[in-house]
Amino acid sequence: MTEPSYLTAVRTSYDTVAAAYAERVPEPARMDPLSRAMLAAFAESVRLAGRGPVADVGCGPGKVTAHLAEAGVDAFGVDLSFAMVSLARRAHPHLRFVQGSMTALGLGEGTLGGVLAWYSTHHTPPALLPSVFTEFHRVLAPGGQLLWGCHVGEEHRRPTEGYGGHPVSYEWHLLPEERVAELLEQAGLEVTARLVQEPEPPLTRRYACLLARRPSRPQH
Repeated sequence: MTEPSYLTAVRTSYDTVAAAYAERVPEPARMDPLSRAMLAAFAESVRLAGRGPVADVGCGPGKVTAHLAEAGVDAFGVDLSFAMVSLARRAHPHLRFVQGSMTALGLGEGTLGGVLAWYSTHHTPPALLPSVFTEFHRVLAPGGQLLWGCHVGEEHRRPTEGYGGHPVSYEWHLLPEERVAELLEQAGLEVTARLVQEPEPPLTRRYACLLARRPSRPQH
């Protein structure tokens, strides 16, 4: 099967910028307090539910995966970029990292206690997000938790340079948080909490975190 062109662009681009990305992206301990709080709430929810491991999809160099593991979560990372997976494995040899796509995780239905999609879905064309969220629903166990976090708004960009000034060919697709919540609900997930952060100078974009779960009982 031929890989969709947007996935090829994302994989190639992040292979190119992987080292620069790992150097520039802050450790979770240096994130803003609200983002850290949402990650902590997600980790506690997953631990209390006890439904299975957590997949950090689009894990990059594995910094947030390791943060979840330190919080007592059985976490592993998945990333489309082999270069990112290689960096993650070297930095965190005690954790599991696999190359793969959030469009088809290759996991059994209902096998995960949680999915973390942390600033990792914005390269997916909006028309294809429903299939990604349906895949998240499929792999989550009943009662399993999802934490989605990303920039929000109405914006489409085609940058030519990425981290470190390296060339990239991916695209950005930002949606309002209300639309993302709607797509999650349509995929069968219950949105249980929302956090929206207004930008502070010099940042100009809004950020949002959505906490959702796969219902324990089938929805009618």
